[in-house]
Amino acid sequence: MFGRLMNQFYYGKSGKGDYRKEDLPQNRWQLFIEMLKIRLSGLVRLNLMYAIVWLPALAVGLGAVMNGYSAMLAVYELEAAEQAAALLALQEHLKALTLNTLLWMIPCIAVTGPCTAGIAYVTRNWARDEHAFIWSDFRDALKENWKQGLASSAITSLIPMILYVCWNFYGELAAGNALFLIPQMISCTLAVLWLCALLYIYPLMVTYRLRFKDLLRNGLLLTVGRLPMTAGLKLLSVLPAAIAVTVGFLTPYIQWTILVYAIYYLILGFSLSRFIGASYSNGAFDKYINAKIEGAEVDRGLYRPEEDEEEKEF
Repeated sequence: MFGRLMNQFYYGKSGKGDYRKEDLPQNRWQLFIEMLKIRLSGLVRLNLMYAIVWLPALAVGLGAVMNGYSAMLAVYELEAAEQAAALLALQEHLKALTLNTLLWMIPCIAVTGPCTAGIAYVTRNWARDEHAFIWSDFRDALKENWKQGLASSAITSLIPMILYVCWNFYGELAAGNALFLIPQMISCTLAVLWLCALLYIYPLMVTYRLRFKDLLRNGLLLTVGRLPMTAGLKLLSVLPAAIAVTVGFLTPYIQWTILVYAIYYLILGFSLSRFIGASYSNGAFDKYINAKIEGAEVDRGLYRPEEDEEEKEF
């Protein structure tokens, strides 16, 4: 029995043809599905390693949600006559809670950049059907790109606080002058553009040798040039959080919702999001960057009929 299984492992099942070049994925969607099937267990292991650096941010965020929910629940349990004054106090409490949470998030997010470079390298290779060792390649990419990774995550850590301050500041001014809605919307747009650009910045970081300003410029140019799809992928990445918030506040099971949300990100959420982003950014790099570089390989992992023609000529 064992011998027959080993024979099938090495030589295949009788009647089955060999794996041919024509069996390679024909497009990037097929490549994504095939690689996801092959690398799913690896993504789980990679995520368990990478999630460690996000534990402080998860703890701060989930603690703030539970604090806010408890405060709201306490207000709604009061008598109707007491609720009016309690709602004003709740509003001030939530503002202070939000501000404190965003302040604590700055160092929690800032330290994640080097590790994000590591996971970006591994998922980039897997997304284009190339080998990568989970630990050693992760570590090597972290060591090589830690400065740019740290600078990128430092900017990211400041974005929520800056957006919150600008939104409230210009919102108060807009109550007296509607023109202040313009800078309010501009600040929001710039924050969204930066968060969308992260889809490209880390893969660019581990794929090309770029100065930091060129890294940011290329990431933002790709974001603007492919804005609809980039924005759609970014919305997809926040879908689990949106579902958790919706279910948590519409049902009495917020504790279980938060637990499921945390488990998802601790087990698979981070690496799956990075793998989806890498699968898409690989195609964007082939189209806009690699196609313009002489000798650069494109469409890695895909079936290319021109290779068959070259072999026939040879």
